[in-house]
Amino acid sequence: MNTKLLAAALGAAMLSPALAAAATVSLTTADGVELTIPARKALPVTADRARYPGFKQETLILKKGTIRREGAMPLPCDILLERDVPVKLRDGVTIYTDVFRPVGDGKYPALLAWSPYGKEVGGQMLDDVPGRSGVPLSATSGLEKFEGPDPAYWVAHGYAVINPDKRGAYMSEGDLLYWGHKDALDGRDVIEWIAKQNWCTGKVGMTGNSWLTVSQWFIAAERPEHLAAIAPWEGFSNHYRESGTRGGIPTPEFPEMIAETFASHSGVLEDQPRMIVEEPLLTDYWKDKAARLENITVPAYVVASWTNPVHTHGTFAGFRNISSSEKWLRVHNTNEWHDYYTPANVEDLRKFFDHYLKGIENGWEQTPRVRLSVLNPGGEDIVNRVENEFPLARTEYRRLYLSAADHALTEALPAVEAVDSYDSGAENPSVVYRFRMDEPTEITGYMKLRAWVSAPDHDDMDLAVKVEKLSAEGKPLGDPLGMPISATGQLRVSLRALDEARSTESEPVHKFEKFEKVKPGEIVPVDIEIWPIGLRFEKGEQLALTVGAYRPGEAAIPFGEARISVPKVGYTFTPGEKVEMMTIGGNSKEVADPKEVVTSPATMNKGRHEIHTGGKYESYLLVPVIPAK
Repeated sequence: MNTKLLAAALGAAMLSPALAAAATVSLTTADGVELTIPARKALPVTADRARYPGFKQETLILKKGTIRREGAMPLPCDILLERDVPVKLRDGVTIYTDVFRPVGDGKYPALLAWSPYGKEVGGQMLDDVPGRSGVPLSATSGLEKFEGPDPAYWVAHGYAVINPDKRGAYMSEGDLLYWGHKDALDGRDVIEWIAKQNWCTGKVGMTGNSWLTVSQWFIAAERPEHLAAIAPWEGFSNHYRESGTRGGIPTPEFPEMIAETFASHSGVLEDQPRMIVEEPLLTDYWKDKAARLENITVPAYVVASWTNPVHTHGTFAGFRNISSSEKWLRVHNTNEWHDYYTPANVEDLRKFFDHYLKGIENGWEQTPRVRLSVLNPGGEDIVNRVENEFPLARTEYRRLYLSAADHALTEALPAVEAVDSYDSGAENPSVVYRFRMDEPTEITGYMKLRAWVSAPDHDDMDLAVKVEKLSAEGKPLGDPLGMPISATGQLRVSLRALDEARSTESEPVHKFEKFEKVKPGEIVPVDIEIWPIGLRFEKGEQLALTVGAYRPGEAAIPFGEARISVPKVGYTFTPGEKVEMMTIGGNSKEVADPKEVVTSPATMNKGRHEIHTGGKYESYLLVPVIPAK
């Protein structure tokens, strides 16, 4: 991007030099605890990777039939766009938002999409993802922010769409923060600002996927007066337990990848990846990154999947733990982005918002409270099966005992003690146990591995487990694209202490308060939480449990790589019209400061790991078997 052109667009009031990256940012938790947190540099808004189309305060009417990008969906109606509208937060900080709404003097309910990714275009886009994750370019108008609602659709149906750059993002003032109490209060401020606008009915909803879902859990917990309904579409609700330090093992790879895409005029970004590495216990900082779900009482339409490596557990936890009496759950069988933009699902979401934001009596209340998909790799999935609750009340929990003698899972505890072991430094440091189904079987819900383990060569272990379906011949069965389908869990053994008050037989909850090292040769029991899944097995197919040494993964989505061309002026254009375009993007490797990049710390694996089974060592996999209705 041309820096001089951007500076000119910003105007004289915005020409103060960007702040140098601060050493820290200040936060106050919901419990009133004052925290000082490490900060890092964010990308400048002029960075290629930031894909910032520029700051311009203007009001436009986008004409029906025009397009934002070649190949995008033409606008189905005229749209009034107000760009870079200032919104002052409670502490005097000003952020900027784009407002899309119907042309005319009417009043409309509004949908808020809260994230730091850019009001549109921005540092993350589906164009960066292989095959756009199954979402055709023509499926949306290109007016939407990443993972957010498409203004073209919603304005055509009588809604306003509000796309802010939250505090610190792009040209919005302040430090760029992650979720937590302070960010949630910002969201509450903006909701109340929206409700006071002369074009708004006073009813505001929230929608969007991933970050835009995580934000909903936190903002709704602050109970904004004019928040009328939320639609969390796959998003974790507890950063420590579900993303950054799952099982007590620091896993900064995915958060680091995301942090590298952020752009800020202030240049200051809360360094959450560094906190993952430097604060591996459940401190006040991480408690502030757990949404207070019990505070949420507004109607909610929650969408989840079994296969999201970041969001699965937190989405189900969100549905289960919010206090809303009017809440719905749908579990799909594809991926988050594909599902969010599938036309039938958009229509379903509009039915929900029409009821709660417009007061339309359209029968939404008769929608089944739970609609489940059950995955059947190698066969046909069950989709939208009607249920009354989740987890299913008719669940029958069964123990499958690990047998080291023959690497099997058995329905009876082996009488003879045996030991399995592997070298944690080997190429494939794991052991696999199998169980063959003697009849068609469905396993849907939460699993747990209780295992007796020892580390003869070290004082700790990082364990990873997965449960998957194999064919009758023992071959892995993936999704239609060949991707593996499994339920997973992980645990640092020195953090094995349970929160007995919160744990259940099927769902262990760990304290993560202090390390309890293992003495060489000491055999200790561990309970490993396995994220929920719905799997169908035919007779003869096998369930495989893999227990092994945890190893850091990779997070390598090339965000920022796609080059996007949009008009320099006018925002949209008539298809085929020759207009001057600007092209932004084309760099997925750019980082603000290479010295600040956070890498995965060494694991706690060294030497042999041992798994003890049989006799007094009741090592077992607890599985949720679902009888037919």
